Amino acid sequence: MQFAPTSFMLRITDLQLPLEHSDDELREAILQRLGIPAAALLHYTIFKRSSDARKKTAISFIYTLDIDVADEADVMRRLKNDRHVGKTPDTSYQFVAQAPAKLSTRPLVIGFGPCGIFAALILAQMGFRPIILERGKVVRERTKDTWGLWRKRDLKPESNVQFGEGGAGTFSDGKLYSQVKDPKHYGRKVLTEFVKADAPPEILYINKPHIGTFRLVKMVEQMRATIEELGGEFRFESKVESLDLKDGKVRGVSLANGEYLASDQVVLAIGHSARDTFQMLYDSGVYMEAKPFSIGFRIEHPQSIIDRARFGPYAGHPLLGAADYKLVHHCSNGRSVYSFCMCPGGTVVAATSEPNRVVTNGMSQYSRNERNANSGIVVGITPADYPGHPLAGIEFQRHWESRAFELGGGTYDAPGQLVGDFLANRASTEFGSVQPSYKPGVHLGNLDTALPDYAIAAIREAIPFFDKQIKGFSMADAVLTGVETRTSSPVRIRRRDDTLQSINTVGLYPAGEGAGYAGGIMSAAIDGIRVAEAVALSMTGDSPKVSA
Repeated sequence: MQFAPTSFMLRITDLQLPLEHSDDELREAILQRLGIPAAALLHYTIFKRSSDARKKTAISFIYTLDIDVADEADVMRRLKNDRHVGKTPDTSYQFVAQAPAKLSTRPLVIGFGPCGIFAALILAQMGFRPIILERGKVVRERTKDTWGLWRKRDLKPESNVQFGEGGAGTFSDGKLYSQVKDPKHYGRKVLTEFVKADAPPEILYINKPHIGTFRLVKMVEQMRATIEELGGEFRFESKVESLDLKDGKVRGVSLANGEYLASDQVVLAIGHSARDTFQMLYDSGVYMEAKPFSIGFRIEHPQSIIDRARFGPYAGHPLLGAADYKLVHHCSNGRSVYSFCMCPGGTVVAATSEPNRVVTNGMSQYSRNERNANSGIVVGITPADYPGHPLAGIEFQRHWESRAFELGGGTYDAPGQLVGDFLANRASTEFGSVQPSYKPGVHLGNLDTALPDYAIAAIREAIPFFDKQIKGFSMADAVLTGVETRTSSPVRIRRRDDTLQSINTVGLYPAGEGAGYAGGIMSAAIDGIRVAEAVALSMTGDSPKVSA
């Protein structure tokens, strides 16, 4: 069976087979669904495969398949009323413009996380030779610096989980799925480019693809090389100090090293933790507003607990891998608590970018074979919880990150508490069966003052509720680690719906998670594509309108 993209005419959806089936059985199921002899099936490939674990004793795979047959017209005529058989949509990417032979200026892309990567890549593929400015280091040097915090408590404020080549998504589970609307199949373009950069080919068809940190490092390097081959230029350790604005238009940027770069098109893909850049933009008059985000803790369980709860007797089956979950509870105090960035078989990581603060996040490798499962258990908050200044959410985050540093002992250890003790509001003194994965370490105590009272109350209410869905979720010696504050950007840099430019700064394109228009690798990458198209259309004088 082949998985490489090809040209197909028919698509079958919702084809269900038992978990353990052969390729021959899949082929036979296709023949039966289409009512054709074996000789008429020329080729097929898997477009999507997901598992159905609603019946834990009979877990199955659900397929969407693209198919070549000998007589397509006959099949379509016979099955015209079958809603599970139809024409294969065209998911190929179509460039909206091509750069002119002579460019008056080159577009600047600030930030090289998922959004910046795809903004730069698409611009480069269209011939616009972007200049990419990244305040952090190249990904391998950045990885060494990040391990310096985890192993030696040595924080580098410009080179860490948040800053550097690849962005915050590099140190994550590498999830490549999103719930954003994608009528132009930009997500397929993202996955295809990742596979070209040596991602596992199966990300093209599995339902919840992920890559993991080690593979992401290599892929980011390959994508940088591709952009350079197409004329793109990189400046690492190049922090943007100020914007050059004139009559409401961007004319260029000044870097911290004193260098000035002229450009009429600047893509702002700075990520959700560029707090000093948010301040600079606000001081420059770029319009922004506070937006909702979430705060909470990381929770760790043995992965085997999650596997048994989700897969029953099939727990540990190699075709299923490590189980995940998605949970939400609407609390009596009006708050909502939900699982965030669930990392099967992963670790909790130190994710601060500022001295004397503690921030947690989750990370997995491609294998997802670590002992523990971890997830954020977070509470939704709104600007009503931090009223006033558009940047008040940043100060709110800083307050609780500083409190976590204090509760952790002031050494970049994270404060922690066993779930049983947290529910009973008593301090923890020793670990049980679950050993925390956070490095440098976890300092046990009481998390009662690690978050606002309403957040603590909401999480205490939600955990027993989650136990009804995932048996063992409220196990007494599961571990909570604080604090999770960087769930998304606390600001939105408003942009026009038609041109994607700042509503009050022509030529400035707020993009991705930092600007408040994405949440995760896939949605950020898709937004990078959309913004690149808007820049290209602006530079070629074509219609400025872009897809919704």
